[in-house]
Amino acid sequence: MVEPGEMLPAGRRARVRVPANSANLGPGFDALGLALAWYDECELEVLAEGVRVEVTGEGAGHVPTDRSHLVLACLDQGLTALGAYAPGVRLSAHNTIPHTRGLGSSAAAAVAGLLAAWALARPGQPADRDWLLEQAYAVEGHADNIAAAIWGGFVLTWVDEGSGSGRVHAVAAPVHPDVRVLAYVHHRPVATRSARNVLPDRVPHAEAASNSARAALLSHALAYAPDLLLPATREWLHQNYRTELMPASLELVRSLRDKGFGAVISGAGPTVLVLTDAARAQTLDGSEAPEFTRHELAIGRAAEVLS
Repeated sequence: MVEPGEMLPAGRRARVRVPANSANLGPGFDALGLALAWYDECELEVLAEGVRVEVTGEGAGHVPTDRSHLVLACLDQGLTALGAYAPGVRLSAHNTIPHTRGLGSSAAAAVAGLLAAWALARPGQPADRDWLLEQAYAVEGHADNIAAAIWGGFVLTWVDEGSGSGRVHAVAAPVHPDVRVLAYVHHRPVATRSARNVLPDRVPHAEAASNSARAALLSHALAYAPDLLLPATREWLHQNYRTELMPASLELVRSLRDKGFGAVISGAGPTVLVLTDAARAQTLDGSEAPEFTRHELAIGRAAEVLS
């Protein structure tokens, strides 16, 4: 079998870091994403042959240790798209982002593999982030998580479905310096597929209209008016339909919202995300949710090549 493209030299390596990310943020279903300062790091080295996978932290002992590992699968996809291949590869991954908790661990892995592919095939050249988005979208199928992982910060995404091109787009939006993010991580995982399977095919027109208004308000609240984050995070499209999968999470969302906090399910859950201001964030210490582990997080930086 003849491998396509240029064979990369053994010994070439790249180290990348990618942030956790939260999708939806309440009303921004499949459209809005936010990067969180909670990072996975991977080092990839080209070998003359074979595959070596070393994983520490989240997923150690559970994720694949062959070329089907998501980082390596995306590395191969990216190298092929760039006209190159690695005859062998070593992956050393240190994972801190919890898996199947709605914090974008799979999006981070996909972006890590693709960013490493760029760094190995185009050493010294700044990564084309639109290319990363296109390639990662082909794997993940959801632009909000991957765009947040790629660009960092707060992102708005859309797909040209009507034109038939299916091309995915993303733009970065500002975040007010007073915005604070709290993540309440539940110990029980929820598979994204399960969370999607419980959603209805249709929702009432009035609810869709209300949801659109709040998604627009959320973009304004995050950028300019953190005091509006409670009404801005109200949604109608997905959270209540998922109650049976994550009852404790939805109960915490309701409890926090009753107290005036912009609480939402992060991605497919079961993590609960709170978007609030600095003063109100100080009033939450974790005692309000003993079943969850509370993390106070900064806004995440863009995926980057470290070396």
